Amino acid sequence: MDIITLKQAERRELNRWLRGQSRDAAQARRARLILLLADGERYGLIREKLNCDTNFIARWKSRFDAERLAGLYSRHAGRAARKGSERQEARILKWTTQRKPADGSTHWSSRKLSLEMGDVSHMSVARVWAKHGIKPHRLERYMASQDADFESKAADIIGLYLNPPQHAAIFSVDEKTAIQALDRKDPVLPLSPGRAERHGFEYFRHGTLSLYAAFNTRTGTVLGKTRQAPYQRRVCCLLDRYRGQPTERKRDSRDRGQSVGAQNR
Repeated sequence: MDIITLKQAERRELNRWLRGQSRDAAQARRARLILLLADGERYGLIREKLNCDTNFIARWKSRFDAERLAGLYSRHAGRAARKGSERQEARILKWTTQRKPADGSTHWSSRKLSLEMGDVSHMSVARVWAKHGIKPHRLERYMASQDADFESKAADIIGLYLNPPQHAAIFSVDEKTAIQALDRKDPVLPLSPGRAERHGFEYFRHGTLSLYAAFNTRTGTVLGKTRQAPYQRRVCCLLDRYRGQPTERKRDSRDRGQSVGAQNR
């Protein structure tokens, strides 16, 4: 029986395979085989220690002699791609991105799409989604501006917050819609490989009553008023309430002004 001669680096690497917890058991078994052969152990003792047959010893010894450490890695030919798999993958993507669930659900699940298609398993659906980055449960929002001067206007607003004028009261106006009927101004963009479904931020509102509230962050005072009015009059009513407050108190340098939030009911 020929004894395998190991280099110091090879022996160190094989011992690392034996100790490594991330290595699979089969690879550690092959490493132990080569170490036993290098130590001059006989085939009979190796068969007892590794619970293997002579063909196992001969196969991995010949691979190590030919390719050294590289020959000890598994060589699985794998299963050939099934005929029509690309066509089935295209069908799954088409159903996912161009159709909605028939039961009125907001998005597909792998099992729901599998039942709808009939001839595809939910695991096949999940694999295709993972391959192409499809995530039907996720939703992203976008906002499209038609204003040619949008960037310059946005820079002015951001600059106002970063460097406000001295003794200025800055109002931040926002709205949080309640239950109401909404019509999107921008089209809904369907999900596609690597991109979630997107809805526009802007919408038409129907039949809501708005509550506008100014919150003084220093005193905790809240000023509120309900109004059904065009947008231009929203901030005006808050400014009127702000100007009508008592002015006896001297303005403190720590008073950063008021922030305004608007909430629709």
